[in-house]
Formats: sequence, C-alpha cells, structure tokens
Amino acid sequence: MIRDDIKAAQVAAMKAGDKARLGTIRLMLAKIKDRDIELRTGTAPADDDVLVTDVLQKMVKQRRESIILYEQGGRQELADQEAAEVTVIEEFLPAQLGEAEATAAIAAIVAELGATSVKDMGRVMAAVKERHSSQLDMSKASGWVKAALS
Repeated sequence: MIRDDIKAAQVAAMKAGDKARLGTIRLMLAKIKDRDIELRTGTAPADDDVLVTDVLQKMVKQRRESIILYEQGGRQELADQEAAEVTVIEEFLPAQLGEAEATAAIAAIVAELGATSVKDMGRVMAAVKERHSSQLDMSKASGWVKAALS
C-alpha cells in the first residue's frame, strides 16, 4: 500500500538526515491523516490506495499552481522549494499515462459507451474517472474527451 511506502520513506529520511525530504513526507502524512479524519463521519473508501492517491494528486496540483505564482512574483527560491516537494510526492503516485495512451484509453471508453456527441461527455468522464483517475490528470482528460467526441 502507498501509505506503508510513505511511512517507510519517512523512517529512511530520518535515518539519512534528509530534512527537506522528511518535511515533505510529514506534510503528506498529515494531509492523509486529515482526510482520514474527514471520512470518519462518512463511509470509508473501499481501497486505501485510492484515498492516498487522491490526496497526493491534490497536493501536487496545489504545488504546481504555487510554482506558477511564485515565478510570476519573482520568488524563484520558493518555486524551487515547491518543485522539490512535487518531486518527492510524485515518487509515491502511480505512473501517469502518456498522452497517446490516455487518448487511446478514452477512445476505447467512447466506443464502449457508444458516445457520439458532446452531450455524452458526462457519462464518458464518469467512466474515465472510475477507471483511470489515479493515472490521469482529469483536467487534461476533459480536453481529450471533448476532442474524442467532436
């Protein structure tokens, strides 16, 4: 499980004295724990890796947005720090599909569902999210689905 890998990496970072990596890993574990607490009132997810992957993807997205803002503000040292955190977080995420693989997977879903127009985008996006949410950036996926349905 991804959660166990993160905890093992935390121990390794402590032993190695890598403070930057350790700080990022602690942030990841804190966000995951926050999500666990949020879900105590609701139903627990069937697969823990899905929950952890979702949290980590949100963390990467936030950091990428911060990098853009820091670079626009002329704060390159902060952008570099965020980029280093993204690198650490991405180590624990499943491999992402390339554009060619993603468009092929989307085309297969479109054909399977018999989607023919943009009106079917909701159904297609739901199927894409269900099957490939951990392997795709959903903001890019919506553009690829729209292109496949055009």
